[in-house]
Amino acid sequence: MTGDQKINMKKEEKSEHVFLSPMGACVPAPPECERVCVFGTVDLGCSLGLRLLQAGYGVVFGSRSPKAAVLGHAAAAQSAHQIFIAVPREHYDFLVPLANQFKEKVLVDLSNNLRKNQYPEANAEYLQSLVPGAKVVKCFNTLSAWSLQNGPSDANRQVYICGESVEAKQAVMAVATKLGLSALDRGFLLVARELEDFPLQLFPQWRLPLRIAIGLSAAFFFYLLIRYIIYAYVTQGEDISFRIMVSLANQVCPIVFLIMLSLCYMPSVLASFLLGAYRGTMYRRFPNWLDRWMQCRKQLGLLALGFAFLHVLYTLIIPIRYSVMFWVTEHTVSVIRENRTTMFDTTAAWHDDSYLSLGILGFGLYVQLGITSLPHSVTLSARHTCEALIFCPFLLAVGGEIDTTTPFCILLLQCHTTLLPWPPTALKC
Repeated sequence: MTGDQKINMKKEEKSEHVFLSPMGACVPAPPECERVCVFGTVDLGCSLGLRLLQAGYGVVFGSRSPKAAVLGHAAAAQSAHQIFIAVPREHYDFLVPLANQFKEKVLVDLSNNLRKNQYPEANAEYLQSLVPGAKVVKCFNTLSAWSLQNGPSDANRQVYICGESVEAKQAVMAVATKLGLSALDRGFLLVARELEDFPLQLFPQWRLPLRIAIGLSAAFFFYLLIRYIIYAYVTQGEDISFRIMVSLANQVCPIVFLIMLSLCYMPSVLASFLLGAYRGTMYRRFPNWLDRWMQCRKQLGLLALGFAFLHVLYTLIIPIRYSVMFWVTEHTVSVIRENRTTMFDTTAAWHDDSYLSLGILGFGLYVQLGITSLPHSVTLSARHTCEALIFCPFLLAVGGEIDTTTPFCILLLQCHTTLLPWPPTALKC
């Protein structure tokens, strides 16, 4: 091959280098440090490349099938210092021939597995073994293509990062910060398997609240079952087992609701006492049990709201139940046959209307509270801490702006519970 032919081939290769800049062809290409490469042109790779373009980076796509705006892997790898690997582990073999081009470059692994312990080592460790000269960093694997396209919300704004090179991790953390994300350094590549298992965990923050809700529901259900159904059958021989489906459930829901509501705000009281009154500072770490409790406050509050909804629905269907209609009809017929008259009791009317009205108002305010004031992240803010001080008058002197919706809502619910007829009317039908 002659020298002229080599020069022509280099010119042709250079002409195939298609570079995407945030402002198109009107703006010159940014310097080398601002240019990144994305391997993979499926949903995740395209979404990440779009976000990088919006953040001001120059993006070069690399694919095994080069197109008009996509380069081959070798050409794309030469154009950037940071390379994002958005392809599955099964297709990592194409990286081996390019190992020399990856020396001292940062490779960001975005891959996940379909199940836990699918491979003997983590994907990032396997990638490091294929290209030992590169600086492999595990990051962005907890983000989906949808969240990248629509922008991260408070729930998934945090990403985890691990790697052997401190400089490489700092460079990737800078990219994450520019994308509007918060990167948390988890250490070396040894924890890459743990990061890859995060997307496989089904509702990790819901496990403890669900166990508490199921445990409380089962405990109170069996208690009421023994107290009202089994006890009546044993002592009086009366079969009222039909009350299990609606009456007992309607008693369990408000009990569990109030307990879950108290569990939602109680950790803030304990945190305020430990950090404010006892330790005298708000800059010390919570105990592990309190920190875990604090992180599931949102789930506790939402489950409490769900039990409140169930209580409302069960209460609404009481008038159309067969047992209720039968009892009302029988009572009316017996009064007519005996030619009896009953005087209207204004006090009882006030009592029942107040009981229902306070329950409706309390439920309405709690729905508003559940939409607007429940903590929307796992972090504790000063507002959430001060909001919970309403349960502890001793700590009111700490100060801070307190949300008035919360104490008013709980006051209404407490009054509603105080006016509850006993024994409960619902269990009579």
